[in-house]
Amino acid sequence: MTFEEVIASEKPVLIDFFATWCGPCQMMGPILQQVKQELGDGVTILKVDVDKYQSLAAKYQVQGVPTFVIFKKGELLWKQSGAKPKEQLVQILNQYID
Repeated sequence: MTFEEVIASEKPVLIDFFATWCGPCQMMGPILQQVKQELGDGVTILKVDVDKYQSLAAKYQVQGVPTFVIFKKGELLWKQSGAKPKEQLVQILNQYID
């Protein structure tokens, strides 16, 4: 499945633009697992390594890591940089779950 096919989903897709060398990015791994456990099939979570996919990071103007982006039906709905607590991510994603 291509990136464009994934973000065209009817359900919200949370993209985590991260880097392997980034401490806050590593801290977000378990938090994203908790978000997925709480929201289940209502959301798709995808991690994108900015060092491996520089063109994708550039396309969405990712300046720092971690940067989180929410897409639904191919439309960019929300974007924010910096580590986030689970509660905040769940609250934001819930706005986009039908």
